[in-house]
Amino acid sequence: MNVEILWSNLLSQIKDELTSLSYNTWFADTELYKLDNGKAYIVVPMPIHKKHLIDNYAELISNKLSEITGAPYELNLLLKEEIETEIKEKEESKDNIIIEERVVTNNYNVNSNLNKKYVFDNFIVGNSNKFAHAAALSVAENPGNMYNPLFLYGNSGLGKTHLMHAIGNFIVENSNKKVLYVTSEQFRQDFVKANRKDDKGTNFNYIDFFKNKYRNIDVLIIDDIQFLGGASQSQQEFFHTFNNLYNDSKQIIVSSDRSPEDLKQLEDRLRTRFCWGLTVNIFPPEFTLRTEILKKKIIAGNFEQDIPDEVVEYIASNIGPDVRQLEGSVTRLVAYSAIMGGEKITLDLAIEALKDFISKGIGEKNDVHRIQKMVSEYFQISVEDIRSKKRSSNISFPRQIAMYLCRTLTNESFPKIGTEFGGKDHSTVMHSVEKIENEIKVNKDLANIIEKLKKDIGIV
Repeated sequence: MNVEILWSNLLSQIKDELTSLSYNTWFADTELYKLDNGKAYIVVPMPIHKKHLIDNYAELISNKLSEITGAPYELNLLLKEEIETEIKEKEESKDNIIIEERVVTNNYNVNSNLNKKYVFDNFIVGNSNKFAHAAALSVAENPGNMYNPLFLYGNSGLGKTHLMHAIGNFIVENSNKKVLYVTSEQFRQDFVKANRKDDKGTNFNYIDFFKNKYRNIDVLIIDDIQFLGGASQSQQEFFHTFNNLYNDSKQIIVSSDRSPEDLKQLEDRLRTRFCWGLTVNIFPPEFTLRTEILKKKIIAGNFEQDIPDEVVEYIASNIGPDVRQLEGSVTRLVAYSAIMGGEKITLDLAIEALKDFISKGIGEKNDVHRIQKMVSEYFQISVEDIRSKKRSSNISFPRQIAMYLCRTLTNESFPKIGTEFGGKDHSTVMHSVEKIENEIKVNKDLANIIEKLKKDIGIV
């Protein structure tokens, strides 16, 4: 049987047995490379897939392969880049992999502090956070056994807290495990309370409360660990809490705005323990991901007005990488439209509404929008027109001039300029720039217009 057809049949059977989230994360991008001498060579997209598929789905894959082919196969998982290298035979067989069934314990009520709106289904995945999403789902599906601790780090507003809550919500929904989410500040406050004396001059009740809350759990999720810096006693207590949970194979998930190595205010022994499991950096979202996030926000908001794609692209290009700021910009834009009497949301309106909301150094750094505005005013057309797909000469010619000025007065690339003009292809921008360059050489009037615009724009 053709390996593509075989693998397609296998995936269709597996898809029926898994949730769409698990299937899409772990199986959708896999391929069967070949069957050779009792071995099945399967291509996976990232190293994390190797471990997770073997640890959690090896038996399922092996059984399905045997059912379809009528023969047993040893699983060999490879990265795509490894296909080009010689596949070395391994002497040790990986047959008969046993997946241990765990008995769920600690079935009692607890205030988990989880935000129910943060789940995997509404976390938008892109290149910048794909690895973090896969790692988080891996931990959620097998807490305490996959990556312990899981340490997520990155700048504020990139999705760390969303992923942490998503892990907790997934575990709560699919097991009876006891999950606790707290910030490092809450941990510190609880520790301070545990050292206070009560009316009887003792602190036993507080100590019992603290230990029950933080040690009698299955999953501890602690956000913004960097804020324990300088609190030496709280760090010491967290060290003991960490050891207690880790030794009992309880899952620990930690987040920070920087890597463990950069948490200089934390004790060395804590920073070392954070590296015992898996550390994952969440990077700022790329333009495509920012656009998807904005569209998701717009759909969820169910606003009375449609927001044009060019407005979405403008926001994605000019608001910083902070997801909260991206979502907040949409809220601000809609509110501004309502305050202005329900004025139609256009690019011009968005520029006006968000002029004080644009991140410094982002929106004005390339000056593209200032150029668009100045050219539009000179030719008495709207910025919306100049960014549109309209091809009438009274619009297309000013657009070509604006593209030429963007290319000559800024450091932006052809693709970036194309994006700022309603998603034009980079070849369209190149053609426009070349056309104006050639026209200037023979048309003095146009050369004068260009010089005047340069002066008015005032870009040095």
